[in-house]
Amino acid sequence: MRLQSLPRLGWNALWTTLIFSSLAQAIDVNINDDQSIKNAASTAAYGAMSYYHGNESGQIPGAFPTKWWEGSALFMAMLQYQYFTGDHTYNSEVSLGLQWQAGEGDYMPSNYSSYLGNDDQMFWGLAAMLAAELQFPDRSEGYSWLSLAQGVYNTQVDRWDTSTCGGGLRWQIYTYQAGYTMKNAISNGGLFQLAARLARYTNNHTYYEWAEKVWDWSCSSPLLNNKTWSVADSTNIEDGCESQGNNQWSYNYGAYLMGAAYMWNYTNGTNTKWATAVDGLLNNTLDLFFPTKYGGNIMSEVLCEPNEVCNNNEILFKGLVASWLAFTALLVPSTYDRILPKLQGSAVAAGATCTGNGNNSCGVRWYTSKWDGWTGMEEQISVTDVLSVNLITTKHKGPVTSTTGGNSTSDPTAGSGDKSGQTTPTRKITTGDKAGASILTIGFAVGWVGLMAFMVIGG
Repeated sequence: MRLQSLPRLGWNALWTTLIFSSLAQAIDVNINDDQSIKNAASTAAYGAMSYYHGNESGQIPGAFPTKWWEGSALFMAMLQYQYFTGDHTYNSEVSLGLQWQAGEGDYMPSNYSSYLGNDDQMFWGLAAMLAAELQFPDRSEGYSWLSLAQGVYNTQVDRWDTSTCGGGLRWQIYTYQAGYTMKNAISNGGLFQLAARLARYTNNHTYYEWAEKVWDWSCSSPLLNNKTWSVADSTNIEDGCESQGNNQWSYNYGAYLMGAAYMWNYTNGTNTKWATAVDGLLNNTLDLFFPTKYGGNIMSEVLCEPNEVCNNNEILFKGLVASWLAFTALLVPSTYDRILPKLQGSAVAAGATCTGNGNNSCGVRWYTSKWDGWTGMEEQISVTDVLSVNLITTKHKGPVTSTTGGNSTSDPTAGSGDKSGQTTPTRKITTGDKAGASILTIGFAVGWVGLMAFMVIGG
């Protein structure tokens, strides 16, 4: 993901526009009625897909030019939506978009690859992995979903950086990107999760070994503390990965938790390492992101929501984590009874926020149980996620594997020809590089603030 210097403003910050909006009925959810949940998810999904234009004449399937990774979040939401509800309305758009952005079989498309981070690519790999696990049909032409996940995995393990901090994946791929000197939780947690899922799906132990390697390195770094089960956002190679960025984001916890759940399931619950990891990470995830002051069963991105400063990326985190919690409940049955009430409480509250703009636009802060004035694709995606996954009550088995119904074609060498972003930098990043990046960021920020002020005050 690219750095975002300022949070996205909600409509409440541009309050004068509200007089032109009318309120719709909330998405009313009877959490004990499957059809009610399906209807609610359908409304939210329609809102999310209304922001997608890749299926229109002259547009590029799967493309979100200024926020490319978010396409993967949208498609993961739609994959889950069709799986849990049985509504295949959006399948053709999802299938084409996932394929169109595949690049040379590893989600490094030439139009966007020059600015992608490891986390951007990883999320598209997880989307392809999800398609394989949910038996989403491979396309008759192009790459299989499994091979795309394998392509992302292969390119990322090739970037594993043992030249600094004893290992780890950098946040960014290229030396000129701001954040290249950082190793962050979501890139490493995401690679850990992807490898664990590939191990379970293919029953290839090499993927398991790599997943464990990423996990063990994460625990040896400041990123993951396997005693307190806290997850730091990042660490920096410039001080030998001694420091840590302690921002607490839900998706960092969720990425490692989901991976640990797959590792537990792959080993049939026989390895206490993964049972301990699931319990520790789940405890912290539920304690931190389901605050008791909101009743204890409604998810909140606690770092940005209270002050209404969440940006587009951060608004998506709850949807991702809701999905990962749901699959954790299926993969590790002992967690089911703890997780389900959290998903149910969040779904009811999230639906209640969808009264905006006369078209069921959903808000960010679910704990308010009313629309908070925020509007966007990201809000719709997260609400779609949390509504859809409440139908785990109808799915009593985890995602399929190659031996339990999965039929996506394997290509263990996918992506091996792509050497983008090898781990050894061509030169050190200089103070000038950093200053240049800062100037560009500040310049954008100033211009953006000016534009917003003009919109509010008027020319």
